[in-house]
Amino acid sequence: MDEVLLRSLTPSVLTVLVRRGADFAAAEDAVQDALVEAVRVWPADPPRDAKGWLITAAWRKFLDATRADTARRRREDLVDEEPAPGPAPAADDTLQLYFLCAHPSLTPASAVALTLRAVGGLTTRQIAEAYLVPEATMAQRISRAKHTVSGVRFDRPGDVATVLRVLYLVFNEGYSGDVDLAAEAIRLTRQLAAAIDHPEVAGLLALMLLHHARRAARTAPDGSLVPLAEQDRARWDTASIAEGVRILQAALARDRLGEFQAQAAIAALHADAPTAEETDWVQIVEWYDELARLTDSPVVRLNRAVAVGEADGPRAGLAALAALDTSLPRHAAVAAYLHERDGDLPTAARLYAEAALKAPNLAERAHLTRQAARLNARRRR
Repeated sequence: MDEVLLRSLTPSVLTVLVRRGADFAAAEDAVQDALVEAVRVWPADPPRDAKGWLITAAWRKFLDATRADTARRRREDLVDEEPAPGPAPAADDTLQLYFLCAHPSLTPASAVALTLRAVGGLTTRQIAEAYLVPEATMAQRISRAKHTVSGVRFDRPGDVATVLRVLYLVFNEGYSGDVDLAAEAIRLTRQLAAAIDHPEVAGLLALMLLHHARRAARTAPDGSLVPLAEQDRARWDTASIAEGVRILQAALARDRLGEFQAQAAIAALHADAPTAEETDWVQIVEWYDELARLTDSPVVRLNRAVAVGEADGPRAGLAALAALDTSLPRHAAVAAYLHERDGDLPTAARLYAEAALKAPNLAERAHLTRQAARLNARRRR
C-alpha cells in the first residue's frame, strides 16, 4: 500500500467532491472513509486508476451519508423542538435502530461509534472529538465496525449500556449548539425509560433534563457564550429542573449508583443554588470523587479540579490540575480560570489565549479570546 500516493491524491479528490456540490466538512468525511476503504481493498486488488477509484468511492460514501442524514432529519422534523414532560409516546423505529447498531458482535466502543455515525447523524470528526482520538483513528474504527456487521443478521439487539452511551454523546453534541439533536436525545431516552426499569436510564434522563433546562441562559443575544456563574437563573426552565430532580431522587433511592446518576446529582446541585455564590461546591467535589471512582475519566478529574478550586481555593484547584495531562481538551481553559482566581493575571491571559486556539467551536473560541483580552486590558490600566 502506497501511503504517500494516498496522501498526495487526497487534496485533489476533496476538490472534486466540493465541485460536485458536497460541503467541505462532508467531503472531508467521505474522502476519509474512502481512504480507509482503499487501505483495506488495494493490497489485494490495486486499481488501474487510483485517483478515479478514490473519487468514485468518496462520492458514493458522500451520497450514502447524505441519504442517512436526510432520513434522520425527516424523523427529527416530526418532533417538537422542546421535549415535553410526561410519559413517552409509543416507541418508533429510531430507538430500535440504536439497539440494533449496538450489535453483540461489536465491542462497546465500536458499537457506539457506528451508531453515532449511522443513526445519530454525527460526523466522524465530531465522534473523534468526543472520544479524544484522531479523526483517522475513528474513521478506521467505524470502517472496521461496518465490516464486522456487514455479514451478520440484525436480529440480536445490543445492551442498554451501549445505547445509553450513544444517547449521551448525541445529547452532548446537541447541547453544544444543536437544540434539535438534544431534544431528539431526550425524546429517545424518555422512550427507553418508559420501556426499561433501570436506574441508569433514569439517571441519564435526569441529567439531560437538568442540563437542557439551562439552554436559554447559555448564550447572550449576540450568540456569545454565558458561563454558568453569570447566567440569568430566572431564565432556567424550572419545570424541567423539577422533573429532573424528581427522576434523579427516585433513581438514587434504589442504591445502584452509576455514572449518569452521579453526573445528574452534580447538575442538580447547580440547579438548586439560587446564586452561583451559594453553590454547594463541597458536595459537588464529593460527587466528582464518586464519578472519578466509577469512570476513572481524565475529563471528570479536570472538572473536579474546577470544583476543588471553588470549594478549597484556586491553589488547591491548581494542585489537583497539576496531576493531569496538559494535552486534555480544555485543560488550558481550566488552568486560566484558576490562575485568574489566584490573581496571576499574566499567566491567566496567556492560557486563555492558548485555550482559544484549541477551542472545538467558534463560540467557545470567541469567549476565550474575550477573556484573554479582558485580562490584558486590566493589566494595562
